[in-house]
Amino acid sequence: MFLRAWRSADTFDAGRGSLRAWLFAIARNLVVDHTRRRAVRPVQPVDAERLAVLAGGDGGFDEATMTAWTVEEALRRLSEEHRVALVETYLRGRPYGEVSAELGVPVGTVRSRVFYGLKALRLVLDEMGVQL
Repeated sequence: MFLRAWRSADTFDAGRGSLRAWLFAIARNLVVDHTRRRAVRPVQPVDAERLAVLAGGDGGFDEATMTAWTVEEALRRLSEEHRVALVETYLRGRPYGEVSAELGVPVGTVRSRVFYGLKALRLVLDEMGVQL
């Protein structure tokens, strides 16, 4: 909502109403747009059997598959620098020096990206409702 308000800030006219009313109108329009979008493309319920076949399982998901999907989604929400640092050091087990040479940045930068990437990953997982 705030992005839409920022982009259309030049349309605000204090003579026509208050800032609060203008922001409420933007919020209302977003809700209407979202509702209309959902009506045109309704969400289809997931067929559990089809999903299991796509996952290659025997009708059920194991914990490792669900964890992998969750971590993959959480990593997608991180910045590119943090994601690369975490994947290369934690998931692939490569040393910091090797990763820093490949990326062309100092070792301290890779360590910093890993540190802040882990903090961001914890925050993303918390937002996703994952209990650590």
